[in-house]
Amino acid sequence: MNDQMQGVIIRALSGFYDVDTGSSVVRCRARGKFRKAGITPLVGDRAGFRISGEEGYLLEVFPRKNSFVRPAVANVDALVMLASQVNPVTEPFLIDRVAAIAAQQQVELILVINKCDLDPADRLYEIYRDTGMTVLRLSAFTGDGVASLGQHLRGKLVAFTGNSGVGKSSLLNALFPEANMPTGDVSEKLGRGRHTTRHVELFTLPDGTRIMDTPGFSAFDTDQMDLGSPERLALAFPEFAPYLGRCRFDDCAHVKEAGCAVLEALGQGKIQKSRHESYVRLYSQLKEQKAWERKRD
Repeated sequence: MNDQMQGVIIRALSGFYDVDTGSSVVRCRARGKFRKAGITPLVGDRAGFRISGEEGYLLEVFPRKNSFVRPAVANVDALVMLASQVNPVTEPFLIDRVAAIAAQQQVELILVINKCDLDPADRLYEIYRDTGMTVLRLSAFTGDGVASLGQHLRGKLVAFTGNSGVGKSSLLNALFPEANMPTGDVSEKLGRGRHTTRHVELFTLPDGTRIMDTPGFSAFDTDQMDLGSPERLALAFPEFAPYLGRCRFDDCAHVKEAGCAVLEALGQGKIQKSRHESYVRLYSQLKEQKAWERKRD
């Protein structure tokens, strides 16, 4: 067969890419031109390919509306960040960093707090309920709240992400039992889970929702993610929005400046302290990164 075919990459593993055409799934290799051009095909990419003999070969990856380094996915409508307040405990900074990355890509972030049968996570919920993002509490183990999440996801292409052991595969199984994803326990001593998901894979639910399950990560791994410029970071914190443009100085960094409307709102309890702490930490990292890049150039 010489005619070019098209489909969506639903699995990437060890140099092979499974492409779903809608009627079949074809395993493909990537041509060397991708490596030369510095292009890595991602799950979620719409790609053109050709079958030669018994093998398929990717020929092109069509333009993306967005893409992420970690998780390595493309063309998502929403990013589902899983967290928990019980083993493993998710640090708010990790949530805030992922939320800022989603905002940079103009992708909706849905915060899902799992394992609420063990701990209702009142503190996490209090931090994020007024941030403008969708926040859901549920238990993949008991099934409580899973249907509500399904309603929020219906018809979208979404990527599940979160730190290892937080229950991504368990939740996917609750939403889509046919997935039959392996799940792992969590080390009580270390407070982190086993990496049961080794690669990114896209599943289609009966209602048409498409979900990407991705390997878990640690806070360190998120350093690979692009946060954009320090000057635009405040836009990734929706609760800052009512106060932006009201500071004494036009170039206010909202860190420690006099006359800062964001800091005033923080002092009045209108912005959560941990959220502003995350903002300052990310802002400092970005400033250092940009300074290093200028020195390198």
